[in-house]
Amino acid sequence: MKPTDLEALARGAHPDPFSLLGPHVVDSELIVRAMLPWASTARVMVAGQKPPREMARRHQGGVFEARLPDVHERSPYRLDVTDPGGRTITVDDPYRFPPALTDYDLHLLAEGRHHNADERLGAHRRTLEGVSGISFVVWAPNARRVSVVGDFNSWDGRVHVMRLHPGRGIWEIFLPGIEDGARYKYEILSDAGLTLKADPYAFAFEPDRPRTASVVVDLDTHRWNDSDWMRERERRNALDAPISIYEVHLGSWRRVADESNRPLTYREMAEQLPDYVTEMGYTHVELLPVMEHPFYGSWGYQPLGYFAPTRRYGTPADFMALIEALHRRGIGVILDWVPAHFPRDAHGLAFFDGTHLYEHADPRMREHPDWGTLIFNYGRNEVANFLLTNALFWLRRYHADGLRVDAVASMLYLDYSRKPGQWLPNRYGGNENLEAVAFLKRFNETVYGQHPATLTAAEESTSWPMVSRPVYRGGLGFGLKWNMGWMHDVLGYFSRDPIHRRFHQNQLTFGLMYAYSENFVLPLSHDEVVHGKRSLHGKMPGDDWQKFANLRALYAFMYGHPGKKLLFMGGEFGQTREWNHDASLDWHLLDVGPYHRGLQQLVRDLNRVYRAEPALYQRDFEPAGFEWIDLTDADHSTMSFLRRGREPEDVVIAVCNFTPIPRRGYRVGVPRGGYYRELINTDASDYGGSGVGNFGGVHAEEMPWHGRPASLVLELPPLGVVFLKPA
Repeated sequence: MKPTDLEALARGAHPDPFSLLGPHVVDSELIVRAMLPWASTARVMVAGQKPPREMARRHQGGVFEARLPDVHERSPYRLDVTDPGGRTITVDDPYRFPPALTDYDLHLLAEGRHHNADERLGAHRRTLEGVSGISFVVWAPNARRVSVVGDFNSWDGRVHVMRLHPGRGIWEIFLPGIEDGARYKYEILSDAGLTLKADPYAFAFEPDRPRTASVVVDLDTHRWNDSDWMRERERRNALDAPISIYEVHLGSWRRVADESNRPLTYREMAEQLPDYVTEMGYTHVELLPVMEHPFYGSWGYQPLGYFAPTRRYGTPADFMALIEALHRRGIGVILDWVPAHFPRDAHGLAFFDGTHLYEHADPRMREHPDWGTLIFNYGRNEVANFLLTNALFWLRRYHADGLRVDAVASMLYLDYSRKPGQWLPNRYGGNENLEAVAFLKRFNETVYGQHPATLTAAEESTSWPMVSRPVYRGGLGFGLKWNMGWMHDVLGYFSRDPIHRRFHQNQLTFGLMYAYSENFVLPLSHDEVVHGKRSLHGKMPGDDWQKFANLRALYAFMYGHPGKKLLFMGGEFGQTREWNHDASLDWHLLDVGPYHRGLQQLVRDLNRVYRAEPALYQRDFEPAGFEWIDLTDADHSTMSFLRRGREPEDVVIAVCNFTPIPRRGYRVGVPRGGYYRELINTDASDYGGSGVGNFGGVHAEEMPWHGRPASLVLELPPLGVVFLKPA
């Protein structure tokens, strides 16, 4: 071995330590070398042979060597190592083990087609040659050297330098004896210097701040017990099923005031959240991103631990227990997923191997001008594979029932939030991000191909066509799309004083002009109750009675309108202040007067009626499922419509009055005679309303009206919505 090689090993700068360390045959003689910078002496113990062989120190930096002329090169051995304090331990030499990755793995990873890359990259327990340990694998093609560092080697990058697979950019090493819970990072030496990086494929992070170290964890410790739900969920996630989503930020849904206002743990939420969601009648919860994120104030929308649920609330097994608890109550779990961008934190993906690896090199494509984050390079095979593997990982390993993809618009457009000259056109001169479009199509094809019982939803705020149409028809392939325009228009209408609403009725009716162009979700989301936008309660005009009456009418209008439903937590009982991620929802409001509890009861009943009446959900995305009865009475700010299911008897009539003036003797045309039962009256006294209504129902008169053969004469409540169904 050359002196220069010795020096490079001692400094942790040798590009290929496996060519020197471990067992090697030189001139027909076996030589074992080890890098042990903390050792004073070392010996080789060959299996089946005694006594141990002393190792000579070849370099003061900790390079030891033993010549074993009578030992076969594949004979297993261990190292007996004594430190300067006289403590002796016996260890397996990581440099005696062969690679864990196969040529096929390397080929698929380079091609970007390894859909189970999470089972190869990262930290995994393996047994090699009868020895248990952890296999570490990381992609860093432009690094000069990569080492695994952690508590187990005193964070010394010289000790466990990894093996490089030339031409692939993949580094790996097998470390025997590492236990679950061990903290680790990758020390990366590049032309740009020395950095410490968390594992992009880590399954967990350290529980305490700064929460930058990855943690070895076994995801197979949880034994799933949700098989009934898994068999059922295809029907529950279908486009013709009732889908009513409760959007939740886990850290602020409920807190423990007596314990320094701490958030609930995953296990505590597993005891409380399923009960509440079941009681309220929701079909699904949607969780704001749970992936590990350094900045709590990002609400999870700036993740770095893409494969790790945040340790703020517990372990991966604890999070699995929460999902299982929801499933066992018949509740689907949708996870917010953020493939659009990631933060610049030094321990994360940014400038990972001394180059712009995960992000674009060109600043006109690299940096997000609004959020100060970095944009993924979707055109790089390994990056696209990282994201696609991550999506499949949450569906496969955590039994998630769907993914809501955040900030899709920022992915689709190269000029998103950029001024002229600040963006780079595509090869055709346009502003479409062709690589991102291709990635999203592949994402949806792969998700639905491998997990057809799940669903994907796009948060997409522009007029990009066919977001929720199949890829084979030219669409992006999402199952659902958030209707951001509907949310903007409807909240704009309801925030107006009722006296002015007659001039803006088109804000409520316009959504039906394009309602069937996509498979829409109607969201009243977290984005609308932060940053000075006020709570939903705060947006409503008038005194407290009118505010709550408006909220009740808004929610009923949403449940009557075609599209799946989503409401952010706190909205169901009329939280009065803006959402604060550092505080619990104001549950005490349920004990203050009748309005908050009445609104909560209305939402509970809306969910009950919605799930019971196929007319309200079965044909959400078919024009035949909706008919206007009268949308022309803007002067009185009233409107009426009907919803149809697939069976002739499945009809629900909705009549709306968006002024505080009761409408007595209000006639509405209906499709047939007979008795019409009142399913919902938002002005009922049980909901905190004034009690104006129709005593539970009304008989149709044989008087044609609104072009229909019969009609109802209703007592239409102030700021109220009534649902009726023919008996």
